[in-house]
Amino acid sequence: MDYHINHLKELESESIFIMREVASQFEKPVLMFSGGKDSILMVHLAYKAFYPAKIPFPLLHVDTGHNFDETIEYRDNLVKKMGATLIVGSVQEAIDNGEATEEKGVNASRNALQTGVLLNSLEKGKFTAALGGARRDEEKARAKERFFSHRDEFGQWDPKNQRPELWNLFNGKHKMGEHFRIFPISNWTELDVWQYLAMEKVELPSLYYAHRRKVFERDGVLLADSPFIPKKEGETVFEEMVRCRTIGDITCTGVWRSEATTTEQIIEEVATTRMTERGGRTDDKRSESSMEDRKKLGYF
Repeated sequence: MDYHINHLKELESESIFIMREVASQFEKPVLMFSGGKDSILMVHLAYKAFYPAKIPFPLLHVDTGHNFDETIEYRDNLVKKMGATLIVGSVQEAIDNGEATEEKGVNASRNALQTGVLLNSLEKGKFTAALGGARRDEEKARAKERFFSHRDEFGQWDPKNQRPELWNLFNGKHKMGEHFRIFPISNWTELDVWQYLAMEKVELPSLYYAHRRKVFERDGVLLADSPFIPKKEGETVFEEMVRCRTIGDITCTGVWRSEATTTEQIIEEVATTRMTERGGRTDDKRSESSMEDRKKLGYF
């Protein structure tokens, strides 16, 4: 299969350059890790950027406590394999400490609670830059991000007040208490990610490949059956061949009907679909500006 090697190598070079800029400009960076394919790509790129040395910044996982089991298993194995340092920010701990209030009802999700835990984790670690795997093609709010995205002393984002980025010059200067979100794979598409991961033979969580799973349908979206999601009247559980295109909190991560059991089949599927990968994320459907509103408050 033709993976357009020159194009992928150019994207790789750009991302590695940005990661090295972060290491040189910021005293204390951290790499955000969710267990999804984009954050796995980020870890792989960081590994290549600094080899044979270890990745020079820790991984930070904001754990809702409502994860797919496969995500946590993969995360722990990857951290061990890379010899990386893992920091876990716990939403459950924030709820137990009275720092966050859990939503109630059948549509309740802990996804929004990640923002406060993330900001507290960044402040506690005194991190001056947080690298994330967001891409501009994912969602309209993320399309507004720069590579170096400034956050004020409250961790908030002002999309109208971002610094210009001319050529490959990046300004990481910040005042005490401020930090930057860094997005090295901004210019990648979902198809680029899959083609690159295939080219590099990167191991991925089994969730990304078609498998039989108990699911139910809600508002046109298939959700994995889970004790964390109370059922509405009339919702029935059935088995289906599905896979994840994006991985997050199990309560808001939709799964897709699919027969793609290999990376090559996934690439063919992604190349022909008209639905974006976040089209099955119920947290994005709460309002027209849901993602942008959360980002302004400090969400990734």
